[in-house]
Amino acid sequence: MRISNLLLSAALLFPGTAMAQVKAKPVKPVIVLVHGAFAESSSWEPVIARLEKDGYTVVAAANPLRGVAHDAVTVSGIVQSIKGPVVLVGHSYGGPVITEAANGNANVKALVYVAGFAPDAGESSLTLSSKFPGSTLGDTLTPIALPDGDEDLYIQTDKFHAQFAADVPAAKAAAMAATQRPVTLSALGEPSRTPSWKTLPSYMIYGTADRNIPAAVMKFMAERAHARKAIEVPGASHALMVSHPAEVAALIEDAAAAK
Repeated sequence: MRISNLLLSAALLFPGTAMAQVKAKPVKPVIVLVHGAFAESSSWEPVIARLEKDGYTVVAAANPLRGVAHDAVTVSGIVQSIKGPVVLVGHSYGGPVITEAANGNANVKALVYVAGFAPDAGESSLTLSSKFPGSTLGDTLTPIALPDGDEDLYIQTDKFHAQFAADVPAAKAAAMAATQRPVTLSALGEPSRTPSWKTLPSYMIYGTADRNIPAAVMKFMAERAHARKAIEVPGASHALMVSHPAEVAALIEDAAAAK
């Protein structure tokens, strides 16, 4: 009681000092989550629940999946609307999008790649996925022609579970297959520009049983980026945010808390 009274007296006598102490409290970064191809924003729900429980504000961006530069403008706009530090998190094709979106936004403090591409200048999702053998994605895709001559790509429903989310319960994987959002062929082939991971701290997590992006590709990118932390999850599929949300959330919080 005496300590409380002393603190109250100090606040009354020296209000500026008391306010300074309140303002000095570290501000937790806002976590901006960017889904990749064949997924959508709700795929982050298990991760969001953990982050919000730990006091983080989270925004799950709706990634248009139309092209790296185009999609990055959308995500960059979200970042610019946030008054304070931001951690950008990208899954799969969302990796190139956050890599581009971070450029020019000084409030981005870290990049987290969740089974996500971290391209260098001139690289694309297609070139990186084929850098090492192991991806079986091409054989599972169905293209749908678009009026502009491009194609929307979907994973065939009956192949979605094994290809994208093998360690997710069958019923959940079926729902994910039904709600998947297509990516354009041109988006996967679009060369990236300035690699922001060369100037920002990066963190990576990926599974050894990923059939979209081989683990060898992820390891290569993590080593090249000098990732502060790279976690390989044994037996995990491409849908890490659904099958291993605790590990994903923990890595994001590491990035958010790092000095």
